[in-house]
Amino acid sequence: MKRIKSYYPLIFFFLLATSQVKAQSVDVTIKENGTERQESIELPKSMTYPLDSLLSDWKAKNYIDLGKDCSTSEVNPQFSDSVYIDRLSRIPAVMEMPYNDIVRKFIEMYSGRLRSQVSFMLSACNFYMPIFEEALDAYNLPFELKYLPIIESALNPSAVSRVGASGLWQFMLATGKMYGLESNSLVDERRDPIKATWAAARYLKELYGIYGDWNLVIAAYNCGPGTINKAIRRADGKTDYWEIYNYLPKETRGYVPAFIAANYVMTYYCDHNICPMETDIPAATDTVQVTKNLHFEQIADLCGISMEQIKSLNPQYKKNIIPGDNKPYTLRLPQSYISTFIDQQDTIYVHRMDELFHNRKTIAIKDDVPPSRTRSKATVGKGNLTYHKIKSGETLGAIAEKYGVRVKDIQSWNGLRNTRIAAGKRLKIYK
Repeated sequence: MKRIKSYYPLIFFFLLATSQVKAQSVDVTIKENGTERQESIELPKSMTYPLDSLLSDWKAKNYIDLGKDCSTSEVNPQFSDSVYIDRLSRIPAVMEMPYNDIVRKFIEMYSGRLRSQVSFMLSACNFYMPIFEEALDAYNLPFELKYLPIIESALNPSAVSRVGASGLWQFMLATGKMYGLESNSLVDERRDPIKATWAAARYLKELYGIYGDWNLVIAAYNCGPGTINKAIRRADGKTDYWEIYNYLPKETRGYVPAFIAANYVMTYYCDHNICPMETDIPAATDTVQVTKNLHFEQIADLCGISMEQIKSLNPQYKKNIIPGDNKPYTLRLPQSYISTFIDQQDTIYVHRMDELFHNRKTIAIKDDVPPSRTRSKATVGKGNLTYHKIKSGETLGAIAEKYGVRVKDIQSWNGLRNTRIAAGKRLKIYK
């Protein structure tokens, strides 16, 4: 049976009924050894996001119906401490869910002024929870950790913290690279929900191997193991989160209470008159390997899928470019578009290539003039560029005759190895 704490060891905390919640912090009064002092606890960044920012993602805009937010009410019932203690004890969890006045304050914030955000996150769970649960199960980790991204990012895949942490799991750049998440000018795999989730599961597993205590693990996830180790030393070697509390950064002091409160509200939201926003389940997706440089606009032009949807399914590509010339990368598309991409990939790779990719591969320097740069290109035709959509029954010869060009020119402009063409594809023509 889990141990439920109704007080902190050594220190008794209580919150004044008039505690003021600021934009980035919550003011608390701490009673210690018969004295009182005021303290401001920083809120996790996720608790400060306005609802509009959470709804900016393509998935949210297309699959969550703001007009059908069920029966979420403005009335938030109040409950006694004994009710909260009982409910936390009944959450099917292996992680400790202690209760105290700061935990209560965070529960009241989630079920009160943040109830619209909770309604959104309950719906967004449809997108991400299966991913989280699969990785946690593979590493034999507690499923309660699936609510950690609620504290980290409010399930906002585009979240970036003030110190540069990124994605659903808010990896810092260096930590992400330690766990195999590539970051460069074009790619940031911290934004990839699947890769970042598996990296986070590995990180959490290793942290538990160090501390053997889940409250310390999630605190270390927030501020880093170095900071936790320093707090333990300052607390004379104590390894209970609540006993090292005073030696932790302000944000981390609110992090564990917020995590406990998130588990509570995601379990007992109905008791607080909160209901998930109406959600449609997104269509199934699949992946293909990209082995050449590819721009999202090339896919959008020839596959008929919107740029916004491609970006949402592939958030790790920062500039809408997949640098496949460097190494194979993964492209995620709705299953219904996978065969379209595979059938047309040769044409897609060369489509608008000269326009969309500007990196020069060679620089020519003449001996008799000051150094200058020239741009090398793939073979292009003279004149204006136009596009011809292939009709059923057309041949490459007939198209060449129509535009007064040679067949081999069309092949060169479009990267065709032979004269076979398919109806519906587009050809570049210079005339």
